[in-house]
Amino acid sequence: MVGLPQLTSGFDLVERLDLPMHLKVHGPLDPLGGEQLAQLAERINLRGRGGAGFPFHKKLRSVAESAIKRGVRPVVVVNGSEDEPACRKDTVLINRAPHLILDGALLCAEALGARTLVVGVTRESTQRSMEAALAERGLSNGRRSALRARVQRNPVRMVTGAAASLVRSIDGGPAIPSGRKVSASQSGVGGAPTLLSNAETFAQLAIAARIGPERYGNTGLYDEPGTVMLTVSGAVARPMVIEVPTGVPLRYVLQLAGAPPVPQGVLTGGYHGKWIDAATVNEAIVSRNSLDAVGGSLGAGAILPLSQDTCPLGESLRVAQWLAEESAGQCGPCYLGLPAAARGLEDILNGGGPAALEALKQVAKNVKRRGACSHPDGSAMFLESTVKAFTDDLAAHVLGNGCGRPVTGVLPLFEGGRAPTGIPGGGDPEQNGPSRQKIYVDWTLCRGHGLCADILPEVFELGADGFPTVAQAQVPRYAEAKALRAVRRCPALALRVEEQAERPASRSNLPVLSQGRGRRALGR
Repeated sequence: MVGLPQLTSGFDLVERLDLPMHLKVHGPLDPLGGEQLAQLAERINLRGRGGAGFPFHKKLRSVAESAIKRGVRPVVVVNGSEDEPACRKDTVLINRAPHLILDGALLCAEALGARTLVVGVTRESTQRSMEAALAERGLSNGRRSALRARVQRNPVRMVTGAAASLVRSIDGGPAIPSGRKVSASQSGVGGAPTLLSNAETFAQLAIAARIGPERYGNTGLYDEPGTVMLTVSGAVARPMVIEVPTGVPLRYVLQLAGAPPVPQGVLTGGYHGKWIDAATVNEAIVSRNSLDAVGGSLGAGAILPLSQDTCPLGESLRVAQWLAEESAGQCGPCYLGLPAAARGLEDILNGGGPAALEALKQVAKNVKRRGACSHPDGSAMFLESTVKAFTDDLAAHVLGNGCGRPVTGVLPLFEGGRAPTGIPGGGDPEQNGPSRQKIYVDWTLCRGHGLCADILPEVFELGADGFPTVAQAQVPRYAEAKALRAVRRCPALALRVEEQAERPASRSNLPVLSQGRGRRALGR
């Protein structure tokens, strides 16, 4: 940590703060009324620490008003899903200070009159720690419990961390967004108003409730008081999760982690974030407003510098390909657009010239605001930021023979050939993956009616001329029936489906960390 610890208090004493040690370190916590809690969150300007940064007091009041209006009990959900390889701060908090997170969640549950508390996780270690914490407090999911509390374990997928994915999985469905733009505050778990926020957000609320807004405001900036948890990896000698007060210079945090004195660029906010250049790093401080002002993003608190000895476009291509693989496969802009964007960046690296650059920009523009969740938007923002941040390298690849630097794989990624999980159809990766069906377009018959894109948007997207943009595509297993419907309903009879040879089953659906520097970038 930098300065006095708040969230990380007691980390120097024990590996994990059980309930007795938690109370020794932090002391007891008195309950607060709903409006008191909302005023506290407003006075400390508490915003969600999962990436979106939505004001917590507005979310709290919205849930309360909706519950009163409808006469139903609300639900409280802690989002501890952390499925981006560059993020570990929530994992650290859940594994080492689970009761601080539960303090904040239980404060909200009591203030709102909630009778259900769910903690969403994706790792075995976080599941064990949080289940132990619930048991230490005597909380269970029994029907006679005054507060039914449980842990929801979901697959490790980028889209699993979305609020809509977590709500859907708690209700018994697959851990992917439903595609309906409905606020959880109005209709979440079981259709009830749901207060859903990030694990660190609840922990920050618990700290503020103990020490009060005045003392909380003595740390950090006036307009963004308190501390922030960051995960620093990439080209650093000491990958770390660190708690820092807002207002600390970003370059100081990078120095603590052993980053290059003059990095080629720094990715802020993780793989749905933005790059800033070396000159901008010297201007930036750790705060949401400061990073936004210099073209960066605080996001989920991931900070990744790049050294001068690697190709930034090649590093970004690895991330773009991973983001494409993390698609839930349920909408065309994501299922087709993200792989097309990754191929566009690859074409630039392979000497595709200005035409490849323009194609990449067009694809990135087309996928935004058209998906069932924010994954295509965040991925497109990352690609657009890459193009803007590394103009010299881009010119070398587009107009010349490339930058001449290797791709060292410094940005951490999950690897291991795992089959995607958490897409429609249930939890079995063999059932969730691509089917053996492939759908084809007969261009001699196609007349551009566009019905195929309406029935099967997971596969077909119409181009500017009104015709499908692909001639053949693999059909997701969950969309087999829709593919057959598209074939039957095509007015020109221009579609056909063929069965392919059976693919060998993947041995595991669990990710492993990449070897080399990517593995070390995650620390403990």
